[in-house]
Amino acid sequence: TNLAAVILQMISLGLGDIANFPFLQPPDSRGIKDGLDLLRELAAISTTGEPTITKIGKQLSQLPIDPRLARMVIESKQHGTTREVMAIVAGLSIQDPRERPLEKRPQADTAHARFLDPTSDFLTLLNLWNYVKTQEKELSSGQFRRLCKAEYLNFLRIREWTDVYRQLERMAQPLGLTVGEASMNSVGIHRSLLAGLLSQLGIKDLATDKKQKNKQGDYIGARQIRFSIFPGSALARKQPAELMSAELVETSRLFARMNAAIDLSWAEPLAGDLAKRSYGEPHWEKKQGAVVAYERVTLYGVPIVARRRVQFSRVDPAYARELFIRHALVEADWDLDKLDRRLSEFERNNRKLRKELADVEERTRRRDILVDDEAVFEFYHRRIPADVYSQRSFETWWKKARATSPDLLTMTASDLLDEEATPQAEKPRGRFDDVETSFPKYWHQGDQRLTLSYRFEPGTEDDGVTAQVPIALLARLTPAGFDWQVPGLREELVTALIKSLPKAVRRNVVPAADWARKLLEGLPAEPDDLDQMALTEYLAAQIQRKTHTPVDSDDFDLERIPPHLKISFSVINEHGRQVARSKDLVGLQNKLRSRARESIAQVIVKTPNSLERDGLTSWDFDALPNTLDARQGTNTIRAYPALVDRGASVSIQLMSTPNDQARAMRAGLRRLVQLAVPSPTSYVQQHLTHTEKLTLAASPYQNTQALFEDCMVACIDAIIGDTPVWSRPDFERLRDEVSSRIMDDLFATVSLVARTIAAAREAEKAIKSASNIALLAPLADAREQLAALVFPGFVSRTGATQLRRLPLYLEGITHRVSKLGDNVGRDRVWMNEVQTARERYLNSSGKLPQAPDAAPHVVRARWLLEELRLSLFAQHLGTAEPVSLQRISRVLAGS
Repeated sequence: TNLAAVILQMISLGLGDIANFPFLQPPDSRGIKDGLDLLRELAAISTTGEPTITKIGKQLSQLPIDPRLARMVIESKQHGTTREVMAIVAGLSIQDPRERPLEKRPQADTAHARFLDPTSDFLTLLNLWNYVKTQEKELSSGQFRRLCKAEYLNFLRIREWTDVYRQLERMAQPLGLTVGEASMNSVGIHRSLLAGLLSQLGIKDLATDKKQKNKQGDYIGARQIRFSIFPGSALARKQPAELMSAELVETSRLFARMNAAIDLSWAEPLAGDLAKRSYGEPHWEKKQGAVVAYERVTLYGVPIVARRRVQFSRVDPAYARELFIRHALVEADWDLDKLDRRLSEFERNNRKLRKELADVEERTRRRDILVDDEAVFEFYHRRIPADVYSQRSFETWWKKARATSPDLLTMTASDLLDEEATPQAEKPRGRFDDVETSFPKYWHQGDQRLTLSYRFEPGTEDDGVTAQVPIALLARLTPAGFDWQVPGLREELVTALIKSLPKAVRRNVVPAADWARKLLEGLPAEPDDLDQMALTEYLAAQIQRKTHTPVDSDDFDLERIPPHLKISFSVINEHGRQVARSKDLVGLQNKLRSRARESIAQVIVKTPNSLERDGLTSWDFDALPNTLDARQGTNTIRAYPALVDRGASVSIQLMSTPNDQARAMRAGLRRLVQLAVPSPTSYVQQHLTHTEKLTLAASPYQNTQALFEDCMVACIDAIIGDTPVWSRPDFERLRDEVSSRIMDDLFATVSLVARTIAAAREAEKAIKSASNIALLAPLADAREQLAALVFPGFVSRTGATQLRRLPLYLEGITHRVSKLGDNVGRDRVWMNEVQTARERYLNSSGKLPQAPDAAPHVVRARWLLEELRLSLFAQHLGTAEPVSLQRISRVLAGS
């Protein structure tokens, strides 16, 4: 610093090139360089070129103190802290006036602790100065001397401190400095002191601090030097994250002796060109409509600003413009609400065009139609000026440019299509102008219209075609037609189906792609019979006609079809959210049956003709409509009102399908008739024979009353039949008919049930009497047959009509068991045929015993099973109709 002061004086006197003066040439010329560096740090000389003294340098040359301290005094003018800074500078110019005699060290520390400021040793020194000057005014010379001794202060150093301060005070006026009244502007004081200590800053090394587990850590200073806070400093205990130090002294290690906690950002305006700036993480911010980066400012390697957001256009306008175009225009990541609607019209048109072409890619399952984002970037890059790098600058330019060239930024299909990848030639799935036909946006089934969505991303759940199904429409849909796929994927689907055929058939239809095209020749895009014939049936018939190869629809292995060739169904609730998704429409309908009915009810209940009611015990309304319709968008939501049995009453409830309506209506109508007609069960019980009473007591029912109620149900069901009842007159006629017939029908049914139970007991005795171990399998089969015929509730489940055949089926069991010993092998062959038919029945949703809500064709197949047993095991009893395994299979198939 002394050499720096000499150099400054010589430059101020205009003595020429400092480096050429022989008396300033030390053995190591580094001293001159360090002196010049210090003067540049203090802004005393120019930072570039030949050393030229600055205004601050001329002021420093007039102060006969250390240039660092002089720089502090000069800076104090900016903050109005000249008096305080001069006092501190004067204190730093002398030896510390505080004494700590070895034998009185605790007492001295206690006396000095009154002046301690925990954040700054400089303010501690200022506190001492203020105290000394106050006492000096109030006490005489002798008293003041004794005070200094008592409080462990060196009187002579205090006098020296005062003298230096007075000298600085006398020099203040020529420099334009004003020494005001005492004040305590700690920030202004420290910012003034910082002007002379720019190279003596430090930042806490948090990494070292963690390794030492919160012990006293190191600080990193200028040029990566490391130092620690001196133990005698006020900051030694509670160490700040950032500090400045007036003195670095090396003893056992490098210590900072006079310190203060500061904000390093204060150094930025003082550092000037000495501060080094770097920029990182430039990124687009939609909210600001501009490219933002983070600025890092270092001074001699110390980060004085670690991370500050700045407008990147001020740093690198070209790169900021590129990011603006890529994010705002190419990716449409900007706030169009802030832009005038007329100015953003091009953006909406371009976005719509890109969305349409991207949708074509998804539909046609290609990725070579649209050009990539680089081509879109080049489109805007060629048209937008170089000085447009933010949303605001773009708006300013586009307001003027749009007036003369309104279509300058509007893209056309030719700008976005890859010309090499999209020639005007026939494509694998049709021409691009046929996309709407080959890959329609809607699927029509009857009067319903479903929205179709497309996605090309193999492996994902929604890859391929997805039909958006409102939950209120779910129950009305049928799987028919969906297996044909959309026209654009039909050829690929047929190709995959051909490849799934057994080898014996497949070798007659190769290559598969050519045969797929041949099999679909002449087929219109939307053939009228799609809903009537499955695709596999159509292909089987075509292959057989063209190759004379026997093939059945079951020969196609649907499990080998790629997932994207099967239409998915996405069920959407009233709020447009997906509630379920599957490629199995029937499975979805079964899973969401109750939710679909509730959704239909919610739609219908908003209409004036809603009918749902509870607690009905009589037909107190005019008529029940067969259907109720309501519009939802472009679709018709149809509900099917039905009477629902609630036990002691009946409800009117809206069903989602005709089958649900018919099933519920039958039970509800029966309950309403029962509530309207007196029950004759007590009278019938009283007039039974003793034998009939004993026989009925052995029934599988809980009690005789339960048996009679079930017989009553069977009789009413037989009278109701399949005749629809929707009006009050029809119901009254039905009620009267039931009332007139129920007595006789119930007597006949109970008598038939008694015969059935007696026959069941005979069959059970026959099974128990056969004990040969070789007959275990047929006897087990006979027990299963008996259990499926006679069980609690069998009367109403069987029905009054079929109940007449039940004694014959039971007699057939008895006859079979009695003849088992004659030919066990023959019985085994017949039993295998019966078991085959039984398995087909169970695989077609049939149950044993029969389910109460079974479909009509399943019910018929169930009794054909019993007729098949009669035809095999008891032919002499005769069958009600011709029966065979093939006939049962056809009935189960619905044909």
